[in-house]
Order: sequence, then C-alpha cells, then structure tokens
Amino acid sequence: MDARLNYFASPTAGPVLKHFMAAGRAMKDSPLPAATQELVALRVSQINGCAVCIDMHTKDAAAAGETSVRLNLVAAWREATVFTEAERAALELAEEGTRVADAGRGVSDQVWASAAEHYDEEQLTALAVLVSFMNAVNRLNIIAQQPAGDYEPGQFH
Repeated sequence: MDARLNYFASPTAGPVLKHFMAAGRAMKDSPLPAATQELVALRVSQINGCAVCIDMHTKDAAAAGETSVRLNLVAAWREATVFTEAERAALELAEEGTRVADAGRGVSDQVWASAAEHYDEEQLTALAVLVSFMNAVNRLNIIAQQPAGDYEPGQFH
C-alpha cells in the first residue's frame, strides 16, 4: 500500500510540514514527562485510528523502556492499574481533547482540574499542544492513507 500523497515532496505542503514536524520534535524537550508524552500520543492516535502513528509511538515508547503491559493497556487505561494518577489525568484530558465532536464541550472543568493537580502550567501547556499536534498529524496521515508497520524507533528524531 502506498500513501495517496507525499506531503514533503509537495511545493505547497512540504515547507509547511517541515516546520510543523520540527514543532513536534521540539515537544520532546518540553517539561511533560517523556513517558506521558508517548502514552498520550498513542492514545490520541488510537482514538483517531491513525495506524502509522500507533506504530511509531508504540515502537518509540518500547525503545525508551516502556513495558508491553502498559502499551497494551493504553486503550483500556480506565480499567488498568498500571498507570499513575498523573498519567490517568493526562490520558483523560487527551481523550476529551480528541473527542470534541463526540462530547460537544471539549475538555471539562473537572478533567482540567484533575490534570492541574498533577502538572504545572508549563506541563499543562505542553499537554494541550501535544494533544492538538497529534490530532493534526493523525488527520494528515489518515487523509493520505499513510501505511503503517515499517517504522523504526527514532526514525524521525
């Protein structure tokens, strides 16, 4: 299977996407814990059905030392006992920030307050940007039908 579009080869999209992806790489240096970043990126990608992002974030997280148990339970994090309260708050914010059409209200005050109990303002900012960034990347990949399975950990870093 080949992707419908090669964004980086496009004279229109290429320059924009290079900057956009650089912004994503800059997120890696944010004060939001790296494990939380990967869990959130994975959960957003699961919700959106972005296979290439699920492939990437699962492999990157595993290469960084994340356990297969935690990676396998991200989709069912509410029932899983392997996540910290802080990670649970981040995953809930990620879900509400991704399912805006489903919920019709965005991130609730309750979910925001829960995340604010565990993360400072800079970390919350990084979390909000990460959720938004992942939703945009997921949509670009889904529209182009970007194939999954061949990603090598760290390939785009």
